[in-house]
Amino acid sequence: MIPFTGNPLNRASERRTDQNWIDSRRRDPSSLVLPLWRLQPFLAGPERSRPPLKLGLLKPQVADAIAGTDTICIFLGLEGETALFAVEVPDRADPAKIPSLASLGHFRDARTAASSVSLRDAALIAQAKAMIDWHQRHGFCPKCGARTKLMDAGYRRLCGQCNSEHFPRVDPVVIMLATHGDACLVGRGKQFPSGMFSALAGFVEPGETIEEAVQRELMEEAGVKVSDIKYHATQPWPFPSSLMIGCFAKAQSRDTRVDENELAEVRWIERSVARDLIEGKPVAGVKLPPPIAIAHHLIRAWALDEK
Repeated sequence: MIPFTGNPLNRASERRTDQNWIDSRRRDPSSLVLPLWRLQPFLAGPERSRPPLKLGLLKPQVADAIAGTDTICIFLGLEGETALFAVEVPDRADPAKIPSLASLGHFRDARTAASSVSLRDAALIAQAKAMIDWHQRHGFCPKCGARTKLMDAGYRRLCGQCNSEHFPRVDPVVIMLATHGDACLVGRGKQFPSGMFSALAGFVEPGETIEEAVQRELMEEAGVKVSDIKYHATQPWPFPSSLMIGCFAKAQSRDTRVDENELAEVRWIERSVARDLIEGKPVAGVKLPPPIAIAHHLIRAWALDEK
């Protein structure tokens, strides 16, 4: 299963506008709250703990003592009868100076945290981080510039000046593995470590289908013309809030023309090489993304014929 997918919560969207219900569940001792500080989720146990780790879900009264009542609070949903929330710990706070917090766990970078917890917990991290990040970026109305107010348990912001409504955004991104015969196309971004290659990716533009975005991105970045585009799977990617749309495509040839503004290089790798890499066998000069990334799962599905 791809990390950040498989969210188990009933999001109970019909309850979001019932502020009395939200407030009562937020105070309910049986509810659980996930704190995030600088967008880092709270994990249970000492900082040096080894995986697998668990989310540091706190009782409401404990979370209130850390975060206060005037910070961003998001209703994540229901797990059975238990309500789960995410709350922003103010940036000015120093978790190291909160003894009660230090005895319970620690904050960890979301990407690292997601690789250290269960798939269930990683999915909750994705939802919580993306939502709080969006609120931090949208405190003011893009239409008139006035301050906006959190509404609907975190799933809407309302401008107090022009009454414009703003909703959490998700940016669609195509990520695609082009294949030709028994080889697949991978690229190395300029920011990648030496030898790190991945499937190519790019944002879907307005007025564009997924298939058109796949064709355009492969042509722009690698000069590769493709057809027979097939959807494989999606992955929420909370950095800050994208939906990765994984696809396969068949290339007409192995000729490439690299866009040096986008990529350092591209190369075709044979299925046998991709299989070795997926199975953890070293291959000189080539590394693949870790399992947290959907690119890893695209390459794995093709290399092991799991499509």
